[in-house]
Amino acid sequence: MRGVMRARGRGAAARWITVALLAFGALFLVIGAIMAGVSASYVAHAERAPGTVVALEWREDHSGGTRRKRSSDGPVAYPVVAFTSADGERRTFRSSTGSKPPAYDEGERVEVLYRPDSPEDARINGFLSLWLLPLIFGGVGLLITATGTTIALVRRRRRRGGPGAAMPGAAGSVPLAKGVSRSAR
Repeated sequence: MRGVMRARGRGAAARWITVALLAFGALFLVIGAIMAGVSASYVAHAERAPGTVVALEWREDHSGGTRRKRSSDGPVAYPVVAFTSADGERRTFRSSTGSKPPAYDEGERVEVLYRPDSPEDARINGFLSLWLLPLIFGGVGLLITATGTTIALVRRRRRRGGPGAAMPGAAGSVPLAKGVSRSAR
């Protein structure tokens, strides 16, 4: 009786893990899709202007002291870009996306995207600043959801006795290959 209870407990735990993986995966997919939609909307409605990287602002990564320091740790370069908006005013902004090594050099020309109603919210028209976070969230969501789906399908197949499932009463419960049947003696 104890073995049956343990098996049921493991089944319930596996069910909760599957549901949690599917829920978290779906959440990450939704966040990634929303972020991609925001970026796409920004690109579609933004004005374009030529800009120049006027400086690189080096900042330390202060993401927390709980992880180990690595030799690659150190300051990250955030490009500072100057551009002239449609109203003729010269504007400067620091990109919210930094990298090590720097993705841009001082003096490099870049295309700037900005909204006419809020030119201070400008971005460099580049992959990192527009699409990196949506891609990360969507990719992680896809992996988590695929893992949860795989676990659910394997559990379902085992319960129904599908291909790869053990035949009850078979010697040692050896799984049968697809298309192979047990012969009568």
